[in-house]
Amino acid sequence: MQAELRIGSLPEGPLDASAVFYHDHLDNAVSLLEGEAGALAIILPAAASDHDDWRRALARDLARKYAPKRVNVLGGESEDAISAMLAYLRAAPGITGQYLPLHE
Repeated sequence: MQAELRIGSLPEGPLDASAVFYHDHLDNAVSLLEGEAGALAIILPAAASDHDDWRRALARDLARKYAPKRVNVLGGESEDAISAMLAYLRAAPGITGQYLPLHE
């Protein structure tokens, strides 16, 4: 089962956004990974490329810590793009630890 953690909004700046995620949402991600979920998709709002590093680190570090469970981070707001990527990830058991910015 692939669990989903959707984050509705984050600050515009990358430092503030990462601080808010880790402070307000990391515990939710960990709870899902320590539960029954075999995979977790964290869905973040779209952001500029200066957010890529912290989002990649989030995906990579959670995937390493909770292996063999899979963790991927998506960035985007188009429900069509999110749904398509979630379906792809459900069918791709080898993909983990990735940040996947979605094109609207």
